[in-house]
Amino acid sequence: MTPDDVLGVLPEGGLTLLLLAIFLIICIAKGVKIVPQSEKYVVERFGRLRSVLGPGINFIVPFLDVVRHKISILERQLPNATQDAITADNVLVQVETSVFYRILEPEKTVYRIRDVDAAIATTVAGIVRSGIGEMELDEVQSNRQQLIASIKQQVEDAVDNWGIEVTRAEILDVNLDQATRDAMLQQLNAERARRAQVTEAEGHKRAVELQADAELYAAEQSAKARRIEADAEAYATGVVAAAIRENGLEAAQYQVALKQVEALVALGQGEGKQTVVVPANAIDAFADAFTMLKGKG
Repeated sequence: MTPDDVLGVLPEGGLTLLLLAIFLIICIAKGVKIVPQSEKYVVERFGRLRSVLGPGINFIVPFLDVVRHKISILERQLPNATQDAITADNVLVQVETSVFYRILEPEKTVYRIRDVDAAIATTVAGIVRSGIGEMELDEVQSNRQQLIASIKQQVEDAVDNWGIEVTRAEILDVNLDQATRDAMLQQLNAERARRAQVTEAEGHKRAVELQADAELYAAEQSAKARRIEADAEAYATGVVAAAIRENGLEAAQYQVALKQVEALVALGQGEGKQTVVVPANAIDAFADAFTMLKGKG
C-alpha cells in the first residue's frame, strides 16, 4: 500500500489529525528531557544560556530551547604529569603529580574555558614549580604533605572561576638526577659515620663516668668503714678510760693481765705446735688475772 493509498482511506480531516499527532510527539520528545544522575545539561535559547538541567525529568520549550552541552559531573583524574622544578638550594628535581577534579557549575566550565584538562594541567605545573622553588630539597622530601596541601589550595583558587572543584592533588614522586643522588649518598654515608663516632664517644664517656662513680662509691664505703672502726675504738678506749677513772690502777692492770692470758691461749692453739714456751712471768700473769677477778667478784 502506497502513501497515497493510506491518505485515500483516511476519513475527511484525518490527515490533519495525523499531522497533529506527529507534531505533538515531536514536541514531547523535544520538550521532555530525562537527565541521568551523573550528568547535567546546558540549555540554550537562540544561542544564549537558558538554564542548566539537573538529574531527573525536565521540561523545556520545544524548538526554542536546545540542549547544547551534556556535561558529566563525575570525578575525573588528569593524566599523571611530570615537570621540572628547581629548589631554593638550586637542585633540579622532576616532580610527578596527579590531580582529581569534578565540575560543579557546567555553565561556567562551558563558557569560560575551552580545554579544561589542559588548563588545569598547566595551572598545576606552574604552582608546583613555584611551591618547590620556595623550599629546599630536604624540606621537599620531609614536608610533602604540607606542599600537597598548599598546591591543592592554590589550584582551587585558580580554577574557581571555571566552576570546578579540585578534590585531590597528589605528588606521586620527586626524582633527582644521578649526580645529585650520588652527592646525597655520600652525604648520607658521612652523616652515618659521624653519628657512629658520636655514639662511640658518648659510650666511652658514659663508661668513664660509671667507673668514676664506682670508685667514688668504693671510697665512700671504705671511709664509712674506717669511721665506724674508729668510732668503735674510741668507744672501747672511752670504756677503758671510764673503768680506770672508776677503779683506778687495778682496772688497768686487770685489762693488761687479760690481754696476756689471751695471747698465751692463742699461742697454745696454733697448728703443729707440740711445745709451748711460756715466759717466766706468765704464771704471774695468770695469778694476777685470777686475783683481780676474785677481787671484782
